[in-house]
Amino acid sequence: MEDLIKQILKEVGENPEREGLKETPKRVKKAYEFLTSGYRADIPEIINDAIFHEKTEGMVLVRDIEMYSLCEHHMLPFYGRAHVAYIPNSKIIGISKIPRIVDVFARRLQVQERMTDQIAHALQEILDPLGVAVVIKAKHLCMMMRGVEKQNSELFTSSMLGAFRNNASTRNEFLDLIRTGST
Repeated sequence: MEDLIKQILKEVGENPEREGLKETPKRVKKAYEFLTSGYRADIPEIINDAIFHEKTEGMVLVRDIEMYSLCEHHMLPFYGRAHVAYIPNSKIIGISKIPRIVDVFARRLQVQERMTDQIAHALQEILDPLGVAVVIKAKHLCMMMRGVEKQNSELFTSSMLGAFRNNASTRNEFLDLIRTGST
């Protein structure tokens, strides 16, 4: 990868041997290894037996989960917040595992639409809940820095499964909760 980064530096008209760029290929390689670590993540290992049998009927919501990803079309960042909820069906998950699952899918080359569905379907598979809801709001640098250059545009995506898809009052409760106090 470092040789490829050197070649990119040359292609854009830079000298990869100048002082400020000598270590750039190593730094870029390290950054991309982190930013794409979701390909190497193992969800069962991340969950680490943090699934508990619990009789509860209320909605579980983790709101405002910061997420950072890379657009697969331009390899530019997009960033925002994910809101993830589920309705237990005798199983709950340790709450810190939900942001970790978001990170698994965010740390890949992505489109926001697919990532939203992947998060929802992963929780559905892990917990078999009565329903799962995921909403992501993000800003895409591929739209802000190039192309249409619209700095204030945001993309909203949602995935609603089970009770969130089939029951309007459940869906509305979720949407009301993520709106309240949201930043």
